[in-house]
Amino acid sequence: MLKIWGRKNSINVQKVLWCCAELNLAYERVDAGMEFGVNDTPEYRAMNPNGLVPTINDDGFVLWESHAIVRYLSRKHGQGTLWPEHTHRCADADRWMEWYSTTLWPLMRPVFWNLVRVAPEKRNMADVEENRKKLAAHFTAADAHLAHNAYMAGKAFSMGDIPLGVTAFRWFNLPIERPALGNFEAWYKRICERPAFQQHCMAKMT
Repeated sequence: MLKIWGRKNSINVQKVLWCCAELNLAYERVDAGMEFGVNDTPEYRAMNPNGLVPTINDDGFVLWESHAIVRYLSRKHGQGTLWPEHTHRCADADRWMEWYSTTLWPLMRPVFWNLVRVAPEKRNMADVEENRKKLAAHFTAADAHLAHNAYMAGKAFSMGDIPLGVTAFRWFNLPIERPALGNFEAWYKRICERPAFQQHCMAKMT
């Protein structure tokens, strides 16, 4: 059986759990990271030298990095659904996953970290505001794309929606100013209607 190491409130673990739920995959999950420890043990480091979560073991195949895991599971179990059949659609989904890594998360992380995990008196609100503005500007690109697409890779939900989905939850639920982006908001509403997203990605942010 597929085994997943990682705590449920980790944004990166949530991507994998959401993916598994969309694919109806059975798995065993082990709490790891932050208050649970585990990820600093020699045994865990032997699997994942970065000491981060998530890590999976799929019948002896060990893999880390959340997007690599989502792609692997989608390719293996979601041909024609999470893994689009058309080469261009698949590349499109992959592009938006990379966009999350290179563009969104470096900006979202300081906003999330300051507002959720840093004590109010120690927050760097100038950093929050600077990155919030940059995020808002970048989300206009997603909004423009979604003017002609129901999902990030076209008409159907795919792996390309997963990274942006977990980020959007934080964007729409943090106490920050947000510009009106109708297409992006409509897409997020569709994402919120998915039972797998509700189950694994809409918990209180901690």
